[in-house]
Amino acid sequence: MPRSVRSDAPAPSTRGRIVFLDTLRGLTILSMVGFHFMFDYVYVYGFSAPWFADALIQNVWRCSISWVFIALAGLMTSFSRNNLKRAAVYGAAALAVFLATTLTDLTTPINFGILYCMAACTLVFCVVRPALAACGSPLLPVALIALFLALNNVHHQAYPVPYLAWLGFPDAAFSSGDYYPLVPYAFLYLAFAWVGMRVRRYPAWMRRDYCRPLTVIGKHSLLIYLAHQVVIVIGFELTLIALG
Repeated sequence: MPRSVRSDAPAPSTRGRIVFLDTLRGLTILSMVGFHFMFDYVYVYGFSAPWFADALIQNVWRCSISWVFIALAGLMTSFSRNNLKRAAVYGAAALAVFLATTLTDLTTPINFGILYCMAACTLVFCVVRPALAACGSPLLPVALIALFLALNNVHHQAYPVPYLAWLGFPDAAFSSGDYYPLVPYAFLYLAFAWVGMRVRRYPAWMRRDYCRPLTVIGKHSLLIYLAHQVVIVIGFELTLIALG
């Protein structure tokens, strides 16, 4: 029978920092800042960048950011001493983003963005963790990722039932500047949470610091996420003032 896993105890193999995960998160944060800079450049301030307006480029770039964030968040459940507290931090940050985007009126308010997604997925993980711990088959994460890919377009459609946008079934009146509901992203999150629970030893190369600046950025990713849009907007405004 599988060994029982305490609800908030880190797996033995995950003790000690896995520096590569911080570095990867730091690289992804920089990519996100670049994406949002270009978004503001084109859609908020009206500058021309035809290459960025291409839907394929935007979708691939956006997915390369959000999918990595959600996968890393799932993987990090095994490192957390208190995933309920972690979900609360994500939720508070999501609320702050919603209030900021609502009050500034620069873009469409963010109702169920990626921080909401990580908060909700972490709560789901806390509920289903015993079931994940009990299933040792590698087919489970494969099936979860397959579900994630198969349902990846569900939330891009409109449905006649209101008040289910948080789950992944928005109605025609719903709008959000950033949208990452439980379906399908919880499946990606849980797949990597399962992987994190099963890893018994990370390779030595993942504990090395290959790029210190990226690693530092990755360790402060939530703060940078919350502050970067403010910095970008201030930068644009100051530039416009300087140009007259």
